Amino acid sequence: MIDQETRTAKVVKFLFLGLWLVITVFPLYWIVVTSFKKPGAIFSYPLTYWPEVFSIENYLGLFSKAQFGTYVVNSLIVATIAAVVATFISMLSAYVLARFEFRSKGAILLAFLATQMIPSFIALGPLYLLMTQLKLVDNRFGLILIYIAVCIPFCTVMLRGFFENIPDALEEAAMIDGCSRFGALFRVLVPVLKPGIVAAFIFNFVNCWNELFLSVTLINSDANKTIPTALNGFITSYNIDWGSMSAAAVLTIIPTMVLFAFASRYIVQGLTAGAVKG
Repeated sequence: MIDQETRTAKVVKFLFLGLWLVITVFPLYWIVVTSFKKPGAIFSYPLTYWPEVFSIENYLGLFSKAQFGTYVVNSLIVATIAAVVATFISMLSAYVLARFEFRSKGAILLAFLATQMIPSFIALGPLYLLMTQLKLVDNRFGLILIYIAVCIPFCTVMLRGFFENIPDALEEAAMIDGCSRFGALFRVLVPVLKPGIVAAFIFNFVNCWNELFLSVTLINSDANKTIPTALNGFITSYNIDWGSMSAAAVLTIIPTMVLFAFASRYIVQGLTAGAVKG
């Protein structure tokens, strides 16, 4: 009787997980299928769930009609630089918050957490005025600066937890052997903290890669647009270019999928075991 109940529970669990998988994967599947349909066949009747004729017209149109290659390069530059700088600064600030005690420490942590509860679009007006005064509107460098500022608070809180899981004895032993505090940080703690650093970098990169509101507000010219801004350009007042948008979405997903594929081991270690190694 117990075996029968266990078997029934497993069947129900797998059915539920299978249904959830279909619901989750189907939108991605539909985007891929739509990208390979001819523009006139996307909304043909009856609706088909598989292209009758595979076409790469939508993909070719991205590079012939739009400057999609430029958008990809801009997104790679902005997301990579912002993620690297934000991760490095967050690592240093997290180390200070984890290892030192000072009067305003609690207030800083509270401020970092409070920023995560404020929707980004609320700050669009003040940020635009600030960037205008600094003459950084429609400038990739200005967008990078804002992305760095946006990523640092959460990333700092995240890495602080990793630092707190590392025994103080590791860096103390390194300092006894002659290392400075920075030497102990970069020679001893950073290698141990690698899973957390990689997880933080990927979090920052994906956020910068997919961000829309700030890039749409601050970037105007095609030469400086990022991919989310370019995707938003396929939506006009009278028409939505579903074929081009689907093709662009597929190409946009590929870099993040490759990044997760190569760094999945570090992500799992960072989210499960923390930064402690035996």
